[in-house]
Amino acid sequence: MNKSNDTGFTGSIPEIYERYLVPMIFEPYARDLANRAASVQPSRVLEIAAGTGVVTRAMTDVLPAHVEIVATDLNQAMLDCAAALGTCRSVTWQQADAMHLPFDDASFDLIVCQFGAMFFPDKARAFAEARRVLRSGGLMLFDVWDRIEENAFAATVSAALGKLYAADPPGFLRRVPHGYWDTNVIARDLADGGFDAPSPRLETIAKRSRAASAEAAAVAFCQGTPMRAEIEARSGAMLDEATAACATALRERFGDSAIDGKIQAHVVTAQR
Repeated sequence: MNKSNDTGFTGSIPEIYERYLVPMIFEPYARDLANRAASVQPSRVLEIAAGTGVVTRAMTDVLPAHVEIVATDLNQAMLDCAAALGTCRSVTWQQADAMHLPFDDASFDLIVCQFGAMFFPDKARAFAEARRVLRSGGLMLFDVWDRIEENAFAATVSAALGKLYAADPPGFLRRVPHGYWDTNVIARDLADGGFDAPSPRLETIAKRSRAASAEAAAVAFCQGTPMRAEIEARSGAMLDEATAACATALRERFGDSAIDGKIQAHVVTAQR
């Protein structure tokens, strides 16, 4: 098991991530999260793990112009991609580590994080940091993927790679994106981070994942995530061969042209 590159969204990954992965699995939940953010009527919003900005863009569409948005990510390369894509109004892009937020106490009334909490090395500590920068009564709104078996494309890719690298299968998808699905564990970590009264609200929401082809979905997972480093570190099949094997598995399960499959996530609301 190699965790060293689990947060390594560098090189060509940001571009591939934005082109293939964002429309396939992130956009449906981005719109949902942005609408939830708008319902809070915030004045200053901090986004953690903004990635290439899919939620940021959605929030600029629905939040009034006077609402300040500060969008952060651990990886400057992801923020550079987000900034290049642009937004319909001004956003502050800032590199920041969720474990050590460079902001004053009580400086935001809403924190938004889409599919980033799974990457926090110490989740309770990251939640404590989020709570620190929230004003009294402020909200943290985030989502995490449910178990991999509830996410059809990811499960198919994981199984295909398990066969291809039987002696040492890449474990990134199951370990990280789909490794933080237990709602009891999430509630415990939030409580350990200070979000213990009132209890957080957790909703499980299923949506549909769509890709133009099996090949596009395979490229998204194999080349547009840190799993790429796991594949490239293994002997045997090269990256292109691994991608092709995953495309074959997806095609066999979902068809030859545009493909469609279930995705499922937990949406969490915690109050300061």
